[in-house]
Amino acid sequence: MKILQSSVFRALCAIIVGMLLIKFPDNTVKGITVAIGVLFLVSGLISCVTYYWSKRHVSEYKIYDAEGRLVAGDQPTFPIVGIGSTILGLILALTPTAFVSILMYVIGVILILGAVNQYMGLLSGRRYGRVSFAYWIMPTVILLTGLYVMLKPMAPLEMAMLILGWCTLLYGVVELINALKLYRDKKSWLQTQQESQSQLDTFEEIKEE
Repeated sequence: MKILQSSVFRALCAIIVGMLLIKFPDNTVKGITVAIGVLFLVSGLISCVTYYWSKRHVSEYKIYDAEGRLVAGDQPTFPIVGIGSTILGLILALTPTAFVSILMYVIGVILILGAVNQYMGLLSGRRYGRVSFAYWIMPTVILLTGLYVMLKPMAPLEMAMLILGWCTLLYGVVELINALKLYRDKKSWLQTQQESQSQLDTFEEIKEE
């Protein structure tokens, strides 16, 4: 549940950042740079704290079901985006003037890390349910946009920030959808496992009688 809360909060922060960039595409707005830095910082810190809390409370032993699927002892996904967001958010918040001119590159890096994180989340979610091809499209679009910005900066900067704003907003929406899907699939899978175990226990009791 805490992983879900972390993902939802990160998605909401990305949506807010995207809306700010769309509303104020002029990259000379110092206040917007500070606001974006604070949002990235808070989002990153929450992701990292959630990861270490989950890692400390995970089972020391890995337990598999009859079909060889992991039931308990699953390690949480390493917070790549969380660490990146914390570092970049801290830099943006403390030195906004120096980084206003390269804000486009900063957001490009965040989008790349975000896309990689979504790929990892989808791969992790495949053990609980089917992940259709459509779920892989948006992370790919986000990744390609981030790479394009890093390799070939767009001009004018206002247009670049507007495009990155829409892409960041898209990332937030996709992150929210993926988090809810993973939570729903995992909950359904665990419920199925519990029902199967209950039926097996009942069968064993009848057999013993």
